[in-house]
Amino acid sequence: MGKRAATRPGRRGTSVLGGGDSQDTRRYGPGRRPARPLLAAGIALAVLIIGGAVVASWPGTRAEADAQQDGAKGGASRAASPATGTEPEPRTTPSPGKPETKPTPTPTPTPTPTTSADVPVSGPGTFTTARSQGDPVGSGPPRRYSVQVENGVDVSAADAAGEIEKILAHPQGWAAHGRGSFQLVPSGADFVIRIATPATADKLCLAHGLNTRGELNCETVDGVVVNLRRWLLGSPQFDGPPAEYRHLIINHEVGHEIGLRQHLGCAGAGKLAPVMMQQIKGLDGCRSNAWPYDKDGTYVDGPGL
Repeated sequence: MGKRAATRPGRRGTSVLGGGDSQDTRRYGPGRRPARPLLAAGIALAVLIIGGAVVASWPGTRAEADAQQDGAKGGASRAASPATGTEPEPRTTPSPGKPETKPTPTPTPTPTPTTSADVPVSGPGTFTTARSQGDPVGSGPPRRYSVQVENGVDVSAADAAGEIEKILAHPQGWAAHGRGSFQLVPSGADFVIRIATPATADKLCLAHGLNTRGELNCETVDGVVVNLRRWLLGSPQFDGPPAEYRHLIINHEVGHEIGLRQHLGCAGAGKLAPVMMQQIKGLDGCRSNAWPYDKDGTYVDGPGL
């Protein structure tokens, strides 16, 4: 309050409303007190005026008051929660007209698939020799051979030696037709058959001037070098499984070993490809074939290249 009431012109010391600095003296005269009912009415009116001012000055609307109360409850709740080392995330309200965004979960990386056909590109360049010894098979000049497999690859030297021994003893092979007598030995061999990773095979072949480009096999003065990729996967040109293509590898390279230096070509469309043909480079109309002789014992020949 504290604000003096306005006075009417020409009437000094009087106020329009009670409660000012001076009382109205027109009715009661100097020194007289107003009647109690009038005093009570004045007090009641003053209370109403003060109460209205307080209500009018109360901040905020009902909705805002509820929001403040919710905030107080939230603060009390956070205060009552046990300490976890991190502060609780505040509750947020999205802005009007703006959609609430949610964090995008990070996808779990999908592991790269692998297949059993994977072949190591390179190896240590050291070899394990099969300790097996077999009986001589076939007729003709005796030739003893050992089998070695590069260390660190998933091929057993003993298993590879057993497979090669069966290939050379096959009825359509060299041994069955007088081209040689072959015997598997662990040491003292006349030549060695090595199964090596592509990089190692390239190195061994290149030492004798043969560029195998990570794909081919070769025969050198030291023996036969078989590319591991060809041993395990075969050739896309060969119409047969990798196990059958191994027959072609051994028969072709051992053919060089027994003196057949020249490569052969296709003798005609639809005929069997000679085993001394480089079938991995294409068949030229011939049918893929893994054996030097056909089932009738006839040598599969072709034009020299």
